[in-house]
Amino acid sequence: MNVMMNTGKSGMSTYQYDLDVIANNIANVETAGYKATKTSFRNLMFSSMDINKNREFIENNRDVDPLSQELTGRGVKPMGQDMLYTQGAVTMSAYQLDYAIQGDGLFAIDYKDEILYTRCGTFDISVEEDANYLVTPDGAYVLDWEGERIEIPYKRTEGGQWTDEVDLAALDPQIGMFTFDNPNGLALRDGTRFSVTEFSGEPQEAEIGSDGSLLLGRYLERSNVSIADEMSNLILTQRAYQFSARIVTTADEIEDLTNSLRA
Repeated sequence: MNVMMNTGKSGMSTYQYDLDVIANNIANVETAGYKATKTSFRNLMFSSMDINKNREFIENNRDVDPLSQELTGRGVKPMGQDMLYTQGAVTMSAYQLDYAIQGDGLFAIDYKDEILYTRCGTFDISVEEDANYLVTPDGAYVLDWEGERIEIPYKRTEGGQWTDEVDLAALDPQIGMFTFDNPNGLALRDGTRFSVTEFSGEPQEAEIGSDGSLLLGRYLERSNVSIADEMSNLILTQRAYQFSARIVTTADEIEDLTNSLRA
């Protein structure tokens, strides 16, 4: 009964985790640059079944072929989240500091002295003393092709005089875009930011053009969440959770019946 109870309990815990992942995807359907994730599952440890079928064959071949053993699983567990690195829909924006990347490129940002990468192009301006920097809404610095912070210059008059108006037209060629050999190997830091891992490879400057990455001003990349897919996954996961709960209930009923037996 303990095996049955633990199997059902592991299923309930795992599918609760999966429900949280699905809920997070649905909640971020309008988050610019968000990449949906899905839960990966794995069986828990296996153990030999206590049966007599083909016992002689099993004993003789145990060291030769482990699969010849009669094994049973002990439940399931979540192995983590896999990122779905696909292009989201690109839509127009009225804000002149919104950017989208058409292609595989990512923006580089300096967040608390750590270099991260993102597809979210919602940017702002940070005024610091006499300089203006391109930043994300939470203050992370957007980086250029050389990995340096992007300083936005002021406009000049025809006579060469500096004005108090920033020159936003000078931004486009400065904003760096980078690609990875395996973008699915990036570590997910939150829904829109990623860090480099040994599986992703090192960042490379993105190629510009029809075969590479294109920077689109006054556009935003929406999340790649499919509500239809998420709702379908939600229903399946709820049913799986219910079945796991039924296993626990059945195990409890059997044990109660066993304990109530009299000699």
